[in-house]
Amino acid sequence: MFHSIPKDVREQVLARVKEGKEKVSIIAEQHGISPKTIYGWLSNGVDGGNRDWLENNRLRKENLQLKQMIGELMLEKKREKKLK
Repeated sequence: MFHSIPKDVREQVLARVKEGKEKVSIIAEQHGISPKTIYGWLSNGVDGGNRDWLENNRLRKENLQLKQMIGELMLEKKREKKLK
């Protein structure tokens, strides 16, 4: 299946994924391919050898989760101060 998808389409898909604005599943559906195919391209370096993308994406998500947790803790602390 990898070879049946034109290179320009693969590049377009990977560029959209790397922007991080859309879910991989949505991009895959729009192009009629499996999300596994896209992740395979990324992990196998089809995007020009940039295998660190998956790790960067994982760290970006983890960072967002941590920021949300900090925000929730700050709000909780603020509420506690108001109750005292």
